[in-house]
Amino acid sequence: MAKQIIKTDKAPAALGPYNQGIVAGGFLFTAGQTPLDPATGKLVEGDIGAQTARVFENLRGVIEAAGATFEDVVKSTVYLADMGDFAAMNAVYATYFQVAPARTTIQAARLPLDARVEIEMIVRLPE
Repeated sequence: MAKQIIKTDKAPAALGPYNQGIVAGGFLFTAGQTPLDPATGKLVEGDIGAQTARVFENLRGVIEAAGATFEDVVKSTVYLADMGDFAAMNAVYATYFQVAPARTTIQAARLPLDARVEIEMIVRLPE
C-alpha cells in the first residue's frame, strides 16, 4: 500500500523525524498537533481554550491539505496535561464538529514544549 506524505505551512513544521500527516488506505492519519503558531513556531499565549483553538486550526491545515474537512474525522485522541482542563477543552472541541467523531481523552504526564493539549486525528478521505 502506497503512503502519501501531507505537508502544509498552515500547521507547524515537524519538530522531529515525522510528518504532519500520512495518507494510507483511504485515510489520513495526522501527527499530534500542539498549540504552536505555524508563523512563529512558538506556543500561543492564553488558557486551554486558546490553546485548543490553535490546535484545531493546525489540524484544519493538515486535514484540508489532504482534501478533507472536520466532518470527515472518524477518530480523535486528545492528550491533556491536566484533566482539570477537560470541560474548557471540550467546550472549544465541540464547536468544530456537527457530528462528533469517536474520541479518547487521556491525561499525559507531560506534553511537548509543556503544551496543555495535543490532539491527533484519523480522517476518512472523501471518495
